[in-house]
Amino acid sequence: MHPVIAFPALAGMSYPKLDERHLVRVVPGADEVSRLPEAERACVRVLMTSASRGCTAELAAALPNLGLVVSQGVGQELIDLADLSRRGVEVRSVGEALTDDVADLAMTLTHMLCRDLIRADAFVRSGKWRSGRFDVGDSVVGMTIGIAGLSGRIGQAIALRAKASRMLVAGLDRPSNAKLGVPLYQSWADLAAACDVLVLAVPGTSELKHIIGAEELVALGPKGRLVNVGRGTLVDTEALIQALENRTISGAALDVLEGEPEIPVRLSALPNVILSPHIGAQTWGQRARGAKIAEEAVLTFLESNH
Repeated sequence: MHPVIAFPALAGMSYPKLDERHLVRVVPGADEVSRLPEAERACVRVLMTSASRGCTAELAAALPNLGLVVSQGVGQELIDLADLSRRGVEVRSVGEALTDDVADLAMTLTHMLCRDLIRADAFVRSGKWRSGRFDVGDSVVGMTIGIAGLSGRIGQAIALRAKASRMLVAGLDRPSNAKLGVPLYQSWADLAAACDVLVLAVPGTSELKHIIGAEELVALGPKGRLVNVGRGTLVDTEALIQALENRTISGAALDVLEGEPEIPVRLSALPNVILSPHIGAQTWGQRARGAKIAEEAVLTFLESNH
Protein backbone atom coordinates (compact mmCIF):
# COMPACT_ATOMS: atom_id res chain seq x y z
CA MET A 1 0.00 0.00 0.00
CA HIS A 2 1.22 3.49 -0.88
CA PRO A 3 0.23 6.62 1.06
CA VAL A 4 0.99 8.83 -1.96
CA ILE A 5 -0.71 8.69 -5.35
CA ALA A 6 0.97 10.69 -8.11
CA PHE A 7 0.18 11.51 -11.69
CA PRO A 8 3.23 11.23 -13.96
CA ALA A 9 5.78 13.93 -13.20
CA LEU A 10 6.95 16.31 -15.89
CA ALA A 11 10.39 15.76 -17.36
CA GLY A 12 13.00 17.19 -15.03
CA MET A 13 10.97 16.48 -11.89
CA SER A 14 12.12 13.60 -9.70
CA TYR A 15 11.49 12.61 -6.10
CA PRO A 16 14.45 10.56 -4.85
CA LYS A 17 13.51 10.71 -1.15
CA LEU A 18 9.99 9.49 -1.84
CA ASP A 19 11.21 6.84 -4.25
CA GLU A 20 13.81 5.37 -1.92
CA ARG A 21 11.15 5.01 0.77
CA HIS A 22 8.71 3.43 -1.70
CA LEU A 23 5.96 5.86 -0.73
CA VAL A 24 4.56 6.67 -4.15
CA ARG A 25 2.38 4.86 -6.65
CA VAL A 26 2.25 6.58 -10.06
CA VAL A 27 -1.01 6.27 -11.99
CA PRO A 28 -1.82 7.61 -15.47
CA GLY A 29 -4.88 9.61 -14.45
CA ALA A 30 -7.99 10.08 -12.33
CA ASP A 31 -9.87 7.17 -13.92
CA GLU A 32 -7.15 4.76 -12.83
CA VAL A 33 -7.31 6.12 -9.27
CA SER A 34 -11.04 5.40 -9.03
CA ARG A 35 -10.46 1.84 -10.25
CA LEU A 36 -7.96 1.00 -7.52
CA PRO A 37 -9.18 -1.44 -4.85
CA GLU A 38 -11.08 0.26 -2.05
CA ALA A 39 -8.51 -0.79 0.57
CA GLU A 40 -5.69 0.77 -1.43
CA ARG A 41 -7.58 4.01 -2.00
CA ALA A 42 -8.27 4.20 1.74
CA CYS A 43 -4.52 4.19 2.42
CA VAL A 44 -3.86 7.24 0.29
CA ARG A 45 -3.07 10.37 2.28
CA VAL A 46 -1.51 12.52 -0.46
CA LEU A 47 -2.32 13.24 -4.10
CA MET A 48 0.42 14.74 -6.27
CA THR A 49 -1.28 16.36 -9.24
CA SER A 50 -0.55 19.15 -11.72
CA ALA A 51 -2.13 22.33 -13.03
CA SER A 52 -3.36 20.50 -16.14
CA ARG A 53 -4.88 17.55 -14.22
CA GLY A 54 -6.15 19.21 -11.07
CA CYS A 55 -8.31 17.48 -8.49
CA THR A 56 -12.08 17.25 -8.87
CA ALA A 57 -14.58 16.61 -6.11
CA GLU A 58 -15.12 13.14 -7.60
CA LEU A 59 -11.44 12.32 -7.41
CA ALA A 60 -11.22 13.53 -3.81
CA ALA A 61 -14.28 11.44 -2.92
CA ALA A 62 -12.52 8.34 -4.25
CA LEU A 63 -9.75 8.94 -1.70
CA PRO A 64 -11.62 9.02 1.63
CA ASN A 65 -8.54 9.66 3.80
CA LEU A 66 -6.94 12.26 1.57
CA GLY A 67 -5.23 14.97 3.62
CA LEU A 68 -2.96 16.82 1.19
CA VAL A 69 -3.07 17.75 -2.49
CA VAL A 70 0.19 18.96 -3.97
CA SER A 71 0.08 20.69 -7.33
CA GLN A 72 3.35 20.45 -9.24
CA GLY A 73 2.51 23.76 -10.92
CA VAL A 74 1.01 27.11 -9.95
CA GLY A 75 -2.40 27.03 -11.66
CA GLN A 76 -5.27 25.85 -9.47
CA GLU A 77 -8.21 26.40 -11.83
CA LEU A 78 -8.78 22.63 -12.12
CA ILE A 79 -8.47 21.99 -8.39
CA ASP A 80 -11.81 22.10 -6.59
CA LEU A 81 -10.59 24.24 -3.72
CA ALA A 82 -14.03 24.66 -2.15
CA ASP A 83 -14.65 20.92 -1.99
CA LEU A 84 -11.18 20.18 -0.63
CA SER A 85 -11.58 22.88 2.01
CA ARG A 86 -14.90 21.36 3.04
CA ARG A 87 -13.19 17.99 3.40
CA GLY A 88 -10.36 19.51 5.44
CA VAL A 89 -7.78 18.72 2.77
CA GLU A 90 -4.70 20.95 2.63
CA VAL A 91 -3.66 22.23 -0.81
CA ARG A 92 -0.05 23.06 -1.60
CA SER A 93 1.46 24.33 -4.83
CA VAL A 94 5.05 24.87 -5.93
CA GLY A 95 4.33 28.38 -7.18
CA GLU A 96 7.41 29.93 -5.56
CA ALA A 97 9.61 27.75 -7.78
CA LEU A 98 8.53 29.55 -10.94
CA THR A 99 8.51 33.17 -9.77
CA ASP A 100 11.82 34.21 -11.29
CA ASP A 101 11.36 32.40 -14.59
CA VAL A 102 7.93 33.93 -15.23
CA ALA A 103 9.22 37.38 -14.25
CA ASP A 104 12.19 36.94 -16.58
CA LEU A 105 9.89 36.05 -19.45
CA ALA A 106 7.63 39.04 -18.76
CA MET A 107 10.57 41.40 -19.00
CA THR A 108 12.02 39.59 -22.01
CA LEU A 109 8.73 40.02 -23.85
CA THR A 110 8.63 43.68 -22.85
CA HIS A 111 12.07 44.30 -24.34
CA MET A 112 11.24 42.26 -27.44
CA LEU A 113 8.14 44.37 -28.05
CA CYS A 114 9.84 47.69 -27.49
CA ARG A 115 12.85 46.86 -29.65
CA ASP A 116 10.80 44.94 -32.25
CA LEU A 117 13.21 42.01 -32.04
CA ILE A 118 11.09 39.49 -33.97
CA ARG A 119 11.04 41.77 -36.99
CA ALA A 120 14.72 42.66 -36.47
CA ASP A 121 15.63 38.98 -36.68
CA ALA A 122 13.65 38.61 -39.91
CA PHE A 123 15.31 41.77 -41.26
CA VAL A 124 18.78 40.28 -40.84
CA ARG A 125 17.84 36.83 -42.16
CA SER A 126 16.21 38.31 -45.27
CA GLY A 127 19.36 40.17 -46.30
CA LYS A 128 17.69 43.59 -46.00
CA TRP A 129 20.49 44.75 -43.72
CA ARG A 130 22.74 45.04 -46.78
CA SER A 131 20.59 47.86 -48.15
CA GLY A 132 19.70 49.86 -45.09
CA ARG A 133 19.36 50.23 -41.35
CA PHE A 134 16.60 48.73 -39.22
CA ASP A 135 13.95 50.96 -37.65
CA VAL A 136 14.82 52.78 -34.44
CA GLY A 137 13.30 51.05 -31.40
CA ASP A 138 11.80 52.38 -28.20
CA SER A 139 13.84 52.57 -25.01
CA VAL A 140 12.15 51.24 -21.88
CA VAL A 141 14.14 53.71 -19.77
CA GLY A 142 11.65 56.10 -18.23
CA MET A 143 8.62 54.14 -19.40
CA THR A 144 5.89 53.31 -16.90
CA ILE A 145 5.11 49.64 -16.49
CA GLY A 146 1.72 48.84 -14.96
CA ILE A 147 1.68 45.48 -13.22
CA ALA A 148 -1.55 43.62 -12.52
CA GLY A 149 -0.69 41.43 -9.54
CA LEU A 150 1.91 43.88 -8.26
CA SER A 151 1.92 42.69 -4.64
CA GLY A 152 2.23 39.01 -5.55
CA ARG A 153 5.49 37.08 -5.79
CA ILE A 154 5.63 37.30 -9.59
CA GLY A 155 4.46 40.91 -9.67
CA GLN A 156 7.16 41.96 -7.23
CA ALA A 157 9.81 40.03 -9.17
CA ILE A 158 8.73 41.81 -12.38
CA ALA A 159 8.86 45.16 -10.58
CA LEU A 160 12.45 44.51 -9.44
CA ARG A 161 13.51 43.70 -12.99
CA ALA A 162 11.64 46.71 -14.38
CA LYS A 163 13.34 49.04 -11.93
CA ALA A 164 16.71 47.57 -12.94
CA SER A 165 15.80 48.60 -16.49
CA ARG A 166 15.07 52.09 -15.10
CA MET A 167 11.33 51.83 -15.68
CA LEU A 168 8.71 53.41 -13.42
CA VAL A 169 6.29 51.00 -11.73
CA ALA A 170 2.55 51.50 -11.20
CA GLY A 171 -0.28 49.31 -9.96
CA LEU A 172 -3.93 49.13 -9.00
CA ASP A 173 -5.30 50.91 -5.94
CA ARG A 174 -5.74 47.83 -3.78
CA PRO A 175 -5.05 47.33 -0.03
CA SER A 176 -2.26 44.85 -0.83
CA ASN A 177 -0.45 47.54 -2.85
CA ALA A 178 -0.89 50.39 -0.39
CA LYS A 179 2.60 50.21 1.13
CA LEU A 180 4.57 49.63 -2.06
CA GLY A 181 5.33 53.30 -2.63
CA VAL A 182 4.31 53.44 -6.29
CA PRO A 183 1.49 55.29 -8.10
CA LEU A 184 -1.80 53.41 -7.80
CA TYR A 185 -4.91 53.69 -9.97
CA GLN A 186 -8.51 52.86 -9.16
CA SER A 187 -9.59 51.00 -12.30
CA TRP A 188 -7.99 48.82 -14.95
CA ALA A 189 -8.66 51.52 -17.54
CA ASP A 190 -7.01 54.16 -15.33
CA LEU A 191 -3.95 51.97 -14.90
CA ALA A 192 -3.80 51.26 -18.63
CA ALA A 193 -3.99 54.97 -19.42
CA ALA A 194 -1.14 55.73 -17.03
CA CYS A 195 1.35 53.18 -18.36
CA ASP A 196 3.35 52.45 -21.49
CA VAL A 197 3.46 48.70 -20.88
CA LEU A 198 0.71 46.80 -19.06
CA VAL A 199 1.76 43.41 -17.70
CA LEU A 200 -0.80 40.87 -16.50
CA ALA A 201 0.46 38.54 -13.77
CA VAL A 202 -2.73 37.49 -12.00
CA PRO A 203 -4.59 34.15 -11.93
CA GLY A 204 -7.42 33.35 -14.29
CA THR A 205 -10.29 33.43 -11.81
CA SER A 206 -13.89 33.89 -12.93
CA GLU A 207 -13.92 37.36 -11.34
CA LEU A 208 -11.02 38.43 -13.52
CA LYS A 209 -12.31 37.10 -16.83
CA HIS A 210 -11.86 39.68 -19.62
CA ILE A 211 -10.58 42.38 -17.27
CA ILE A 212 -8.80 43.72 -20.33
CA GLY A 213 -11.33 44.56 -23.02
CA ALA A 214 -11.98 47.27 -25.57
CA GLU A 215 -12.18 50.10 -22.99
CA GLU A 216 -8.87 49.19 -21.37
CA LEU A 217 -7.12 48.78 -24.71
CA VAL A 218 -8.31 52.18 -25.88
CA ALA A 219 -6.98 53.61 -22.61
CA LEU A 220 -3.61 51.91 -23.17
CA GLY A 221 -3.34 53.90 -26.39
CA PRO A 222 -1.52 53.75 -29.73
CA LYS A 223 1.94 53.66 -28.11
CA GLY A 224 0.94 51.22 -25.40
CA ARG A 225 1.88 47.56 -25.20
CA LEU A 226 0.24 44.60 -23.46
CA VAL A 227 2.16 41.65 -21.97
CA ASN A 228 0.25 38.65 -20.58
CA VAL A 229 2.03 36.00 -18.50
CA GLY A 230 -1.02 35.33 -16.31
CA ARG A 231 -3.89 33.51 -17.99
CA GLY A 232 -5.47 33.85 -21.41
CA THR A 233 -8.94 34.44 -20.00
CA LEU A 234 -7.82 37.78 -18.56
CA VAL A 235 -8.04 39.32 -22.03
CA ASP A 236 -11.01 39.63 -24.37
CA THR A 237 -9.34 38.04 -27.40
CA GLU A 238 -11.65 39.55 -30.01
CA ALA A 239 -11.19 43.03 -28.55
CA LEU A 240 -7.42 42.52 -28.53
CA ILE A 241 -7.35 41.38 -32.16
CA GLN A 242 -9.33 44.44 -33.21
CA ALA A 243 -7.05 46.72 -31.18
CA LEU A 244 -3.96 45.22 -32.82
CA GLU A 245 -5.45 45.31 -36.32
CA ASN A 246 -6.53 48.93 -35.92
CA ARG A 247 -3.32 49.95 -34.13
CA THR A 248 -5.39 51.04 -31.16
CA ILE A 249 -2.37 49.75 -29.24
CA SER A 250 1.18 49.36 -30.49
CA GLY A 251 1.59 45.66 -29.79
CA ALA A 252 1.10 42.69 -27.49
CA ALA A 253 3.18 39.77 -26.25
CA LEU A 254 1.20 36.77 -25.05
CA ASP A 255 2.56 33.69 -23.32
CA VAL A 256 -0.99 32.59 -22.53
CA LEU A 257 -4.10 32.69 -24.71
CA GLU A 258 -7.79 32.09 -24.28
CA GLY A 259 -8.61 28.66 -25.69
CA GLU A 260 -4.95 27.66 -26.01
CA PRO A 261 -3.45 25.82 -27.82
CA GLU A 262 -5.99 26.85 -30.48
CA ILE A 263 -4.97 30.26 -31.82
CA PRO A 264 -7.24 32.53 -33.91
CA VAL A 265 -5.88 32.87 -37.45
CA ARG A 266 -6.38 36.64 -37.36
CA LEU A 267 -4.23 36.88 -34.24
CA SER A 268 -1.36 34.73 -35.50
CA ALA A 269 -1.26 36.68 -38.78
CA LEU A 270 -0.59 40.01 -37.07
CA PRO A 271 2.92 41.49 -37.22
CA ASN A 272 2.56 43.41 -33.95
CA VAL A 273 1.98 40.44 -31.65
CA ILE A 274 4.51 38.03 -30.13
CA LEU A 275 3.16 34.58 -29.23
CA SER A 276 4.85 32.01 -27.02
CA PRO A 277 3.39 28.61 -26.04
CA HIS A 278 2.76 29.07 -22.29
CA ILE A 279 6.42 28.64 -21.35
CA GLY A 280 6.66 31.11 -18.47
CA ALA A 281 7.54 28.39 -15.98
CA GLN A 282 8.94 25.91 -18.45
CA THR A 283 12.60 25.68 -17.49
CA TRP A 284 14.69 22.82 -16.13
CA GLY A 285 15.60 24.92 -13.12
CA GLN A 286 11.97 25.54 -12.23
CA ARG A 287 11.12 21.87 -12.48
CA ALA A 288 14.02 20.88 -10.23
CA ARG A 289 13.06 23.53 -7.68
CA GLY A 290 9.38 22.60 -7.89
CA ALA A 291 10.09 18.91 -7.38
CA LYS A 292 12.14 19.65 -4.27
CA ILE A 293 9.38 21.84 -2.81
CA ALA A 294 6.72 19.21 -3.57
CA GLU A 295 8.79 16.39 -2.10
CA GLU A 296 9.49 18.28 1.12
CA ALA A 297 5.81 19.19 1.47
CA VAL A 298 4.80 15.54 1.16
CA LEU A 299 7.43 14.31 3.61
CA THR A 300 6.55 16.99 6.16
CA PHE A 301 2.86 16.11 5.93
CA LEU A 302 3.42 12.36 6.26
CA GLU A 303 5.81 12.78 9.18
CA SER A 304 3.36 15.01 11.06
CA ASN A 305 0.33 12.85 10.25
CA HIS A 306 1.70 9.32 10.68
